[in-house]
Amino acid sequence: MLGRGMIVTIASSMAIAVVSIPRASAQLPILPFLQSPSTTGSDADNRIVSGWIYLDGYPVFQIAGTRTNFPERSRNIQQNLNQIRQNYLSSSERNINIETGTLNNSLVIYVNGQYLMTVTMEDARLRREEASVSAVQITEQLKKALRRADKERTTEILINQGKVAAGVGVLMIALSGGVYYLQRRLQEHSQHPILPIADNAQQLTTQLHQQQDRDIQEVKTRLFQLTQTGIWSGGFLFILGLFPYTRVFQVGIITAAQIPIALVVIIVGVYVATRFTYALIDRFTSTLISSGVLLNTEASRRMELRVSTFSGVTKSIITGIWLVVGILLSLLSLGIDIVPLLAGAGLIGVAVSLASQSLIKDAINGFLIIFEDQYALGDVIAVGDVGGLVENLNLRITQLRDAEGRLITIPNSEIKVVANLSSRWSRADLTIPVAYENNIDDAMELIKQVGWEMNQDPLWKRQILEMPQVLGIDNFGDRGLMIRVWIKTLPLKQWEVGREFRRRLKIAFDQAGFSIPVPQQGIWLNEGQLLHSKINGKSE
Repeated sequence: MLGRGMIVTIASSMAIAVVSIPRASAQLPILPFLQSPSTTGSDADNRIVSGWIYLDGYPVFQIAGTRTNFPERSRNIQQNLNQIRQNYLSSSERNINIETGTLNNSLVIYVNGQYLMTVTMEDARLRREEASVSAVQITEQLKKALRRADKERTTEILINQGKVAAGVGVLMIALSGGVYYLQRRLQEHSQHPILPIADNAQQLTTQLHQQQDRDIQEVKTRLFQLTQTGIWSGGFLFILGLFPYTRVFQVGIITAAQIPIALVVIIVGVYVATRFTYALIDRFTSTLISSGVLLNTEASRRMELRVSTFSGVTKSIITGIWLVVGILLSLLSLGIDIVPLLAGAGLIGVAVSLASQSLIKDAINGFLIIFEDQYALGDVIAVGDVGGLVENLNLRITQLRDAEGRLITIPNSEIKVVANLSSRWSRADLTIPVAYENNIDDAMELIKQVGWEMNQDPLWKRQILEMPQVLGIDNFGDRGLMIRVWIKTLPLKQWEVGREFRRRLKIAFDQAGFSIPVPQQGIWLNEGQLLHSKINGKSE
């Protein structure tokens, strides 16, 4: 569905993320700012942690110590090594004289007569060697690091590295331009063909394809932005790592930005995954409709309402799932153990479920309402004493907009009996009063004629599903004879059709001389009642 261009974009992002790792940073520990524990003590402050000592941005050797003492020890050794490097490079003779000695029953290392560090038992345990063997390993690593530092500062190496930096800059510009060109090309060819199907389904699939295109375009845009960011940031860090004078900035940026970068990647990844899932939902729905498996004359109209309901509810659930995944990944990137949190969340979930049974009932009833298609977004329903247009429907609540514009919110668990006034088709139920003195047969024939003419009108023919039915005299009322008329219409069109039918019928009645009665009462008195009233009047 994403196409060849989308695959190329994803592959480019992965390739850039791997290739653009500078040589120095490639040797860094995965999380240098998190000290990896080597032993466990009863007190957290006495826990043994380890870390690297760097020279010109390259990791040289590891040291270990207690959690409280390690930061100060690491800082002192790092400062001593930087001073040793500076003195070594500033001297005319490039001699490396590394010696080990004993001070207070501990092995110490001197480089060209300068104190570097004391080899502790924690350092030996870290390497699983004796202290003397650990000291020898550290001295060998120091010699290689100092020779490398001297070699990298020669004029020839610096010129060669400058050429590499210029080539990397040109490559960054070329890659960035190529990605921008590919993005423009994909935007120009992002339209999808519409299958020739029924009118209602055609309109619905068009809306779904438009929404799908927007989601896919959003995914592509974020991936292209991530690719551009990877090109420029990776190239910049690579150039910093080429020179010994700037490599320290490279290590500092990588160390300081690891957590923010991880969080940004998680946020962007969750956002892209959410929009991509939206596109999959729209794609599946449009494919199902385009196949015509579930469509007939009535289902194609009803599907317009059901699709928006299912799509909205499914997308809200997917959003919640991806949000939870993003939060868990963010906690992992911060070094927080999520296993106790998950266990605690399970207990909290049980407690919340017991305390909020009404919410569970709302969710279950909401699921059944959607699954059974009792009503959907855009339907007009009546629930108890209230009714209106369904504006919002999810697993918890149903929101209606009544005729006065009020927004009515009903918990789904409170919906026991619902009347759907727009499910698949509607009906205009009309009662036409005719005066008693009119010819009833002529009046009924005139009503049928008005219904037939309205059904033949191109403007109203699309809204009327069947020929209007004149059922006959429904009642003898105080207003006259009540004639019942049924008109089957499209959903939500019964009121509009009914108003037009009454307007046409009034004009036809006026032309035919039929009168529409008004409420009236008649009083009938016989002679006995009249005589009795007169006698009573004389007696008074």
